[in-house]
Amino acid sequence: MKVAASDYDGTLFRQDRIAKSDAEAIKKWREAGHKFGVVSGRDHGMLVPQLQHYGVGYDYLACNNGGIICAANGTVLWEAEIAPEMLAALTHLPLVRKSFHFALSAADRTYLCHASEGTWVIREAKQWNFPIVNIEESEVGHLPQTIHQFALGFTNPEDAFAASDEVNAKFGDVVHAYPNRCAVDITPKEISKEQAVDHTLKLMGWQDAEIFAIGDEVNDLPMIEAFSGYTVETARDAIKAKARCAYESVGAMLLANL
Repeated sequence: MKVAASDYDGTLFRQDRIAKSDAEAIKKWREAGHKFGVVSGRDHGMLVPQLQHYGVGYDYLACNNGGIICAANGTVLWEAEIAPEMLAALTHLPLVRKSFHFALSAADRTYLCHASEGTWVIREAKQWNFPIVNIEESEVGHLPQTIHQFALGFTNPEDAFAASDEVNAKFGDVVHAYPNRCAVDITPKEISKEQAVDHTLKLMGWQDAEIFAIGDEVNDLPMIEAFSGYTVETARDAIKAKARCAYESVGAMLLANL
């Protein structure tokens, strides 16, 4: 059995859509008895409606960079936690405060504050009908649910990388910030997409499977490097240098290894 682990934004979801050819290739892959899942920085509630809209079947989802792992039916199999006091401390970092939103991911909803009008979280929540709970910034350290990711958004990649460096320099012994273009995902230190795949294999009893990982950004490198994975032709050269090879699409990778 083979297990595919695909990044979402920039890898499976490109040019504002999932290509029909990719959805069809995923179907063939699964019909052959192999497993397919998405390993994404997105919240589970953000991801599922889009996969359903484009007709993409899957066997697991590792969301928030592995902060939460769910079965195909939505059952939460495992969830990490960022301590409430750490969440509050992050909001005081000067470069973090340049973010146009603070989005805090729980299993079934996203808590939002410090949000500018028109932030993509609000836009996509309306488009895809996933639950957003607006809170005051003072509530960040006192939320009623486990939070496994703290996400930021910036107007340019330079600010995203600077905020990530600030977080990792100040609190890198507890959390880790992953920059992804103009976004930053902050998770517990031990969380990564490599960990997400490893943990999913154990939870599902798939430890003997051959892994086919594919991604296109910095937060994908842990799984690309760990599993001798792939990237897409539109990825930056720095990512291609770490990948086994680049494919035109996720579907092309799946069909080539079917």
